[in-house]
Amino acid sequence: MKKILREILSTSLYFLVVLCLVYLVIHFVGQRTQVSGSSMEPKLSDEDNLIVDKITYKFKEPERFDIVVFPFRYDEDTYYIKRIIGMPGETVYIDVDGSIYIDDELLTESYGKEIIKDAGRASTALTLGDDEYFVMGDNRNNSSDSRDPAVGNIKRDSIIGRAWLRIWPFDKFGFIKHR
Repeated sequence: MKKILREILSTSLYFLVVLCLVYLVIHFVGQRTQVSGSSMEPKLSDEDNLIVDKITYKFKEPERFDIVVFPFRYDEDTYYIKRIIGMPGETVYIDVDGSIYIDDELLTESYGKEIIKDAGRASTALTLGDDEYFVMGDNRNNSSDSRDPAVGNIKRDSIIGRAWLRIWPFDKFGFIKHR
């Protein structure tokens, strides 16, 4: 009887430790999220499941072209995943030809290959605050992003983390390259 009680206690303690570790990982290190929609195609597709790295930005600042996750401010359970285009203090402008300018210099990038049809808020020069980022989806004409007043500029403390690992579908399993 004593042996059975010891085994139950040992197993219970094991499960408690595992649950505590899972809780710590989910809240402080990584978080699973699912892509909904096509705004990040071709890099990320609808229903891709990702692990978001929540720890990197505790030690360094986000960089241009990082793919980040942040909450949509008007819906508590909705998170957006977009690419950082404009950094704090920079001026972002999208001209009538769909070209993106950062501080009056043409942005050289290979993510949004289509011509931007709607510059939205960036149709006039938009200067970011000291803790603000301008984000866009890679599928530029099918993305609700910083060009839309409902999304706007993203504050640094709103960024949950960066896309790190695609875990589903299995045939696309792997680390996400940001550059």
